[in-house]
Parts: sequence; C-alpha cells; structure tokens
Amino acid sequence: MSLGGLLAKLAGGGVPTIEHDDFARVVADKSAAIVDVREPHEFAAGHVPGAINLPLSSFAPSQLPNGRPVVLICQAGRRSAKALKQALEAGVKDIRHYASGASGWQSGGGATE
Repeated sequence: MSLGGLLAKLAGGGVPTIEHDDFARVVADKSAAIVDVREPHEFAAGHVPGAINLPLSSFAPSQLPNGRPVVLICQAGRRSAKALKQALEAGVKDIRHYASGASGWQSGGGATE
C-alpha cells in the first residue's frame, strides 16, 4: 500500500473529504457548489455563505448541481457522509464532504449567513 493509500485509509477509509483550509478556499473563491444537507430549519439558522439546501431527509443525488465540484456539509459530518455515500453509489464524480461540519466551520472562524 502506498503512503497516500495508507493516509486515505487512516483518514476514513478513502472517503472523499476536504480539510478546513481547502474548504475555506473553496468557499472564498466559489470554485465548488456547497450543498448543506441539514434540515431547512437548521439551514435557516445559519449556513456557509453561498450554500444551497438539499436536506438528507429528501436527498436525491440527481438534485446535485452539475458541471462543477460539489462539497457536502451538515452539522457534524454524519449526514453529509450518508449523502456522500448515496451520491457515490449513484455514480456522482468530483464530490466530497466537509467532515467537520457547520460546527467545525464556525469554530474555525468561518462566516455564516
């Protein structure tokens, strides 16, 4: 196993994730669609700037934006991981999730709207 493969395994079995600094860059330069899979009332209470809301309770990978990378986010990483699994199983490419979630984003100084 390569070092990269080992690190991916240690970081969650190869689940496509994005780290805080990279996520902050993506939010700032709008280089990816940010999809928040929390419920509408959670989203309304504060979300990453520019994010769209596709709640996990009614999530369908076919609803994801096309033509650009997608980053999924929820409150703490569990729901976005579930949505990521569904998307990958449906054949969606260029998608990952921010495992730290909205709570990690805010505790790291990230703005919300």
